[in-house]
Amino acid sequence: MPDSQETPDKPAKLAIAQQKGGVGKTTDTINIGGALAARGHDVLLWDADPQGYLTMGVGLDDEYTAEQPNQYTALTDPGEHDIRDLIRSHEEVDVVPANIDMFNLEQELVSAMRGRRRMDDLLADVSGYDFVLVDCPPSLGLLTDNALLACEDIIIPAEAEDTSIRALDILFKQIDSLESNFGVEIDERAILISNIDYPLDNEQQGMLEWFDDSFGDYIPVYEFRSRAVVKRAYNAGHSVFAHDEDCDQEDELLQLADYLADNRGEMV
Repeated sequence: MPDSQETPDKPAKLAIAQQKGGVGKTTDTINIGGALAARGHDVLLWDADPQGYLTMGVGLDDEYTAEQPNQYTALTDPGEHDIRDLIRSHEEVDVVPANIDMFNLEQELVSAMRGRRRMDDLLADVSGYDFVLVDCPPSLGLLTDNALLACEDIIIPAEAEDTSIRALDILFKQIDSLESNFGVEIDERAILISNIDYPLDNEQQGMLEWFDDSFGDYIPVYEFRSRAVVKRAYNAGHSVFAHDEDCDQEDELLQLADYLADNRGEMV
């Protein structure tokens, strides 16, 4: 874990959120974290998905079934937990693992006071990191709302297919609703289009042009091409930056990391 005397007290916090499944959300989170770490930043990854794919993708499988205290108990009663007790070290980043008990959280948070602000309460005690990246569930339920309200900044993973248009419309409406109901501003910081295969077919080419035309003037759009090494790095428990094979997508991820670092002051 970082020395809080040498790193900023307040981290920039970003939710990696998209309710559409299969868009590369978890691998994006791990590899953005790896890129930021490769640039010398102290990074905390937070696995807010009850399925625990990020937790397993950084080699912390045992934490997914760990006894209490765990993330489930912390989100159930944040006043009784110190989030630092849940943080686990990793070769590149630190991690707040998911826990299988989190499948019960959505139902419990529905009637709970501050049910959408539990993560905010826990993140208030996190210091000593430059960035916190929260990997959200593939849904727009209370856990994703918690992450969006706690972070107030979002990176949106997407795919170059026409179903992304509808998915983004639903996501932006949810963001608008949270902003209106909670008096916050949630800023879209970047779109990362994953699983791109070259040579492009007509649908992918058209969608990449749509993303650029629709968002390029005010949200930076990055392309993360499909590579087998990305999956092998995930299976090995780390990002492509700690893997023993080169990946030609590292430069794109580093550009995104540099953009986030350059704009970090706006997110703190």
